[in-house]
Amino acid sequence: MGAEDARSDLPEVGPMGMALDWSWLRGVKSEWGVAAKPSARGLTMMDIAVGSYGEIPDVAPLRTMAPRGSAIPEGVPDMGYLLNAKSDVWAQNVAELYEEAVARQWSATSAIPWAELQTLDPDVEHAMCQLCTLLTEVEMIAADLPAKWLWRVNHDFVEAKMFLGTQIMDEMRHTEVFRKRALANGGGLLKAGKGTEELLRTILQAKSFTQASALLHLLGEGFVLDIFRQGELISPTHVEKKMFRMAMQDEARHVAYGTMHLRQAVEADPDVAEEIHEALDVGEGVIAQLTMQPEVFTALAVLLAGGTANVEEKGFPLLQQLMAKMFTSYLARCERAGINRVERTLIPLEMMGIDRSQLAVA
Repeated sequence: MGAEDARSDLPEVGPMGMALDWSWLRGVKSEWGVAAKPSARGLTMMDIAVGSYGEIPDVAPLRTMAPRGSAIPEGVPDMGYLLNAKSDVWAQNVAELYEEAVARQWSATSAIPWAELQTLDPDVEHAMCQLCTLLTEVEMIAADLPAKWLWRVNHDFVEAKMFLGTQIMDEMRHTEVFRKRALANGGGLLKAGKGTEELLRTILQAKSFTQASALLHLLGEGFVLDIFRQGELISPTHVEKKMFRMAMQDEARHVAYGTMHLRQAVEADPDVAEEIHEALDVGEGVIAQLTMQPEVFTALAVLLAGGTANVEEKGFPLLQQLMAKMFTSYLARCERAGINRVERTLIPLEMMGIDRSQLAVA
């Protein structure tokens, strides 16, 4: 029944003499008759973005938890949101990424064939446990950072809030799976790193969500994603391969969100680019220190070599290739985000065998 069909003889007084308000039935503005139609996947967030309900304001008019598109009465409390502009948090692909995230959740308890773990060469087991110690350490920042900012995001950008919620869950699962791997085969958790902690603090203390996103999604998670992509090379057995493959699909979503968010932020306000550059100037220096921690690069070299016997002839050359790939991918992500770091980067590209002029042309 539409508002125009509402009866005029509805009672004005209810039980115990309570005055009745029928305004929700008689006159609240809504798009009556505009129905969301399920797609082949079911009823997605994209499917319900119909009519005005799919219109995302450039600046949220209020700071309430009222659903976007609902009628909001006067006097509702101000929730004190700090991220009230679309460019503060939005990405064009955020609804699609949310749907992918909820469809591809997995269990670190049952999705990995833990019972099939094999006894490894002690040096290889130590290297895997050292890498898992590092990953357990760094994955938690990718949960803590969205959690820090989530409550500050205006509810009009609910799709972004929902996606960030899935990132928190993803990263908790990554911390779980790498902690389990470190403990499941007799090796245990090994050495945490000072440089690692410096990077995590830099990300967590970023002064804006956009700066934090640059440090987390472009730099930190981007580097971790490249490690996951090398899972076929660094995994001693199919168990680790499955672990890295499952984590990689999650990490790719986070990096895709951050890249598109930063691009949208820069397009909305070109001055934001300099703020991002300033954050990355600091972040690059910190992550360079992290990659030079002996417990980081030697563990990777041992895994790439399949043991310590061939670490010098095989492990270190493969590691140099991996590092060059990681930094080249990072610069490409920056370019896609509208941030050209090729000439500004503090990373010693030539030392890594990366041709800066070729990057500039690309």
